[in-house]
Amino acid sequence: MEYAQLTPGRRFAPLHSLLYYSQRVVTRPSLRRLVVRALSSALRWREGSGEGLYAGTAEEEAALLQLTHSGYAPLGNLLDPAQCNDIQAHLSNKLLIDRDRVRDAFTLQQVPASLRVADYQLRDIVTCPHILALANSPALLGLAARYLDCKPTISALGLRWSFPAEGDSSALQAFHRDSEDWRYLKVLVYLTDVDEESGPHVYLHGSHLARAPMRLRYYSDAEISNDYAPTMLLTATGTRGFCFAVDTAGIHKGTAPSNHPRLMLQIQYSLLPSYAYRYAPEDYPGPLVLDRYVNRLIIKQKSLADTDRPLL
Repeated sequence: MEYAQLTPGRRFAPLHSLLYYSQRVVTRPSLRRLVVRALSSALRWREGSGEGLYAGTAEEEAALLQLTHSGYAPLGNLLDPAQCNDIQAHLSNKLLIDRDRVRDAFTLQQVPASLRVADYQLRDIVTCPHILALANSPALLGLAARYLDCKPTISALGLRWSFPAEGDSSALQAFHRDSEDWRYLKVLVYLTDVDEESGPHVYLHGSHLARAPMRLRYYSDAEISNDYAPTMLLTATGTRGFCFAVDTAGIHKGTAPSNHPRLMLQIQYSLLPSYAYRYAPEDYPGPLVLDRYVNRLIIKQKSLADTDRPLL
């Protein structure tokens, strides 16, 4: 997905900048909770509560409780090996974009030796089997609706390879916080087996509840280990198809793989669009009939009702 230009310069998006930084400058948790409560109430009035999106099972309640208190909740293997094979087969000839430097796009068979992190393009993600079905599944939409207390918006959808490489890690592989919206969560899905040497996601337990600095920054491994007990760091490992939910307003990182590359799907659910992005929904030719409001930033589907409503 393309990032919006939030500072003055070519393609500067002043409205995006204003809306993005308006939530960045409010750092007190109590004030943020007030704004979130007001926004979720307005969205429930406008779009409904999203109660029809979830079943409220014991497993969903446990995941919600864990996500609320820890910031991290394992969800189990929501894709099976055959579905992961389908996804990788679809992507085998699709182009990747280097996240760290400007260079021509390339396929998985043409990966440069120095590459660390690369993304697939949205148009290839929305046509990939199983991904939109998973992102719109009752289990995930239900968790998002409960966590946000309103009908969620899918505000980002990405597929990323992380590769073992010599030299310094990518900035994306250092501890940091995200600031995507007033309130949001991400569901991360491993599409390859991930062990300690394959770039597991690491999350600092409970850090989403702490006050974040106005100016976001990176944290060194030494700084984290000096300030927090090892038991506070939650490392997500699992076989392909393993899913987990995280509130990435907390401190986290994707570890740099040391032995095996990692392919990971990211689905972001939020109250509002993430104004860090410049949205360009892709045509969706598939058979799924998806909720237009939930998916409005990601896909265009003419068969859905309310086609004349604005995207944002």
